Amino acid sequence: MLQVANLEVVYRDVILVLRGLSLEVREGQIVALLGANGAGKTTVLRAVTGLLDIHEGEVTKGSVTYNGEEIHHKDASQIVKGGIAQVMEGRRVFAEMTVDENLRTGAISNKDSANVKEAYARVMELFPLLSTRRKDTAGYLSGGEQQMLAIGRAMMANPSLLIFDEPSLGLAPMLVAQIRDTIVEINESGTSVLLIEQNAKMALSIADYGYIMETGKVVMNGDAETLLADDDVQEFYLGLHSEGGGRKSFRDVKHYKRRKRWLS
Repeated sequence: MLQVANLEVVYRDVILVLRGLSLEVREGQIVALLGANGAGKTTVLRAVTGLLDIHEGEVTKGSVTYNGEEIHHKDASQIVKGGIAQVMEGRRVFAEMTVDENLRTGAISNKDSANVKEAYARVMELFPLLSTRRKDTAGYLSGGEQQMLAIGRAMMANPSLLIFDEPSLGLAPMLVAQIRDTIVEINESGTSVLLIEQNAKMALSIADYGYIMETGKVVMNGDAETLLADDDVQEFYLGLHSEGGGRKSFRDVKHYKRRKRWLS
């Protein structure tokens, strides 16, 4: 469905951020893309959704293909019309607009009025709380309610692929669990998901497949269950530390353990 192949992205003609990155999302899957701050996860999102230009970024090598068509040179509106929507990091709702007005902006590319009504009903079914707050100003919603609104706004475009950028960021554990369950429900209704996260435990608990990024590259990938059970992933991302502290990166964990085995 989505294939990113050997992607290289440069900002302002000098800063190389992605270094030959490859990943794919198959139809019906939840795929997790994990990595610490600065790994390049957001740049992957921008390359897929057509937002590189406004950040002075450019694909200099490789490609992004969606349903067999290259999309990395298309603008964001064309990509949304093609079936890809995103839930941005930090929610970014229109604070001075009502809940309903925010949702309607998400449907701007959806010209089928019957489809818009169906999408709206689906959002209200997913988030019953929003149905009681439809006329409320979005800026006065709680963080969890704003995240619901951000997801609902993206769903109004009726996407076949929905990309989440750090949906658990800044939320209490109970709300993270609710968002996790919502992502599963959206996926089970037929929408494929690319989940960009730092919360490895949450992401891998619901994903089919996962990729771990560092410094613009994929350093590990595999079935989500396999990654969740991996000693290095547990140590670096889940806080289950073994001896040999002072690590700076996931790659340091792997290098340290290889060196330890060699010395023994």
